[in-house]
Amino acid sequence: MQPNRDFHIVTTNQQPLRQESLSKPDPTSTPFKVVIDPKLRLDLRRALIDLIDYHDEALAENFAQGKLVLDSYKEYIELFARSLKETMESREGVSYLLRSVGFDVKPEEINLHPELRWKKGGPGVFGSSLL
Repeated sequence: MQPNRDFHIVTTNQQPLRQESLSKPDPTSTPFKVVIDPKLRLDLRRALIDLIDYHDEALAENFAQGKLVLDSYKEYIELFARSLKETMESREGVSYLLRSVGFDVKPEEINLHPELRWKKGGPGVFGSSLL
């Protein structure tokens, strides 16, 4: 049996959410509506910052306890990037982001390899990827 690697980020200094009610878009609706929703973008940004802090704190704690050997800042950054990459390539990581913006999607329904579907005229400035 695989261990449950699902995690939740808990911060102690969260600011209260605004009282105004914004409707949540359907996660299966068109991406255009999701991308321009300012509340969704803000919630996603906060979740990513919390995730970055979580990874930073975990690496720092392991180093401070003598469990992790680091020879340079370069190596720390490489491990930090690897840790984030592995999380974002997992169903658990994507599920965390979906939950953070209010979507309840089963992990087995998460597409880890979504297709980029460019409109007529090609991908533009980004080339064939988003980076």
